[in-house]
Amino acid sequence: MQQRTRVKICGITRPEDALLAAELGADALGLVFYANSSRGLSLAQAQQIRAVVPAFVSVVGLFVNPERNQVDAVLDHLHLDCLQFHGDETPEFCHSFAVPYMKAVRVRSGADPLPDIKRYRQASAVLLDTFDPHQAGGTGKSFDWTVARHCVDRSPLPIVLAGGLTQENAARAIKEVHPWALDLSSGVEREPGIKDRHRLQAFFNEVNRVRL
Repeated sequence: MQQRTRVKICGITRPEDALLAAELGADALGLVFYANSSRGLSLAQAQQIRAVVPAFVSVVGLFVNPERNQVDAVLDHLHLDCLQFHGDETPEFCHSFAVPYMKAVRVRSGADPLPDIKRYRQASAVLLDTFDPHQAGGTGKSFDWTVARHCVDRSPLPIVLAGGLTQENAARAIKEVHPWALDLSSGVEREPGIKDRHRLQAFFNEVNRVRL
């Protein structure tokens, strides 16, 4: 049976953007709990967004090298369907919150990410993103997708593709990589944290026309 590739729209900072993404077909929405990110948000902002998310759309909380009490404080006041760890967190740390998690593995040029993927066997998925020495994510840059396809073919876990995705390359990403899902932020923004209706619509139009 052919199916549409799943999509997570990350870096949501406004309730209206959450609703728009959900209406267009987002399977998951990402909230960034990282002070150094231009898409970072407060717990109060996150609660406002969570309150408008419709049924059957997952909410994912993104953290970068957090202290345990930071994650616990968010979970104490906000229902998250999944945690996303984007730093150097250990498998034991990621698995210790009794919440499904996704681990980001940043792909370096010439390196095979498969050994890192296999370290996180208890994850629900692994996200492959572009390595940047100055940013943990949201770079808007892509990496060699042959590496991602290699991981899709050999990984014990579902592979989520991120890094430089836009309406212009979404269809090619699906056809070449066959990922479990696509994850993007900057590719559908007019400025960091502010989603653009036309870019979102164009992106979902491309995803919807390619079935695997």
